[in-house]
Amino acid sequence: MTTAARIARDLLAVGAVALRPDDPFTWASGRRSPVYTDNRLTLSDPEARSRIADAFASLVRDRFAHVDAVSATATAGIAHGALLADRLGLPFSYVRAAPKGHGKQNRIEGRVAEGQRVVLVEDLVSTGGSALSAAHALRDAGADVVAVVAVFTYGFPEADAAFAEAGLPLATLTDFSALAAAAHETGAVGPDAEAVLDAWRQDPAGWSEQWG
Repeated sequence: MTTAARIARDLLAVGAVALRPDDPFTWASGRRSPVYTDNRLTLSDPEARSRIADAFASLVRDRFAHVDAVSATATAGIAHGALLADRLGLPFSYVRAAPKGHGKQNRIEGRVAEGQRVVLVEDLVSTGGSALSAAHALRDAGADVVAVVAVFTYGFPEADAAFAEAGLPLATLTDFSALAAAAHETGAVGPDAEAVLDAWRQDPAGWSEQWG
């Protein structure tokens, strides 16, 4: 079994990904979706948590070996990033969505050195906005952000375009295609639901508008 398939099955097994084709979720953006993802639930399962950390370590060693540090997006990426940094024996930091409102008003917590080659950890990529905002903050602090790595991506074209425009590689452990395949193989959804998921994936904005 591939890493993408194994992690996708883990996400389904621990309930990190919920599928509700007939009763869509409402995302923070206001979009309606038959899928809701909360990868923080993997942290409560020792086996899934360890597999994700090991897979991240293998990914970085294989594709981005010459990195000096690990950073993560707050808050969902912090635990995954800390586990990765520990496995690689590298310094760790994290990036807030906005500067802290007191004290030193830091946006980056932890030490980031000028010219330091950093890999940024995110738990989930939808549009890519939060990861790219964090990457820009790290670059403003003098870091060389070599890549963003994430547990899961929906694979939206708008995210691909945003990362390409930023000149920043994105690598994920699993994605929506692997998730859909795992849901089919495990019987998590039936054929009718699979058709709904496919229609949503092809045009998430249009699908959302149809649901009002």
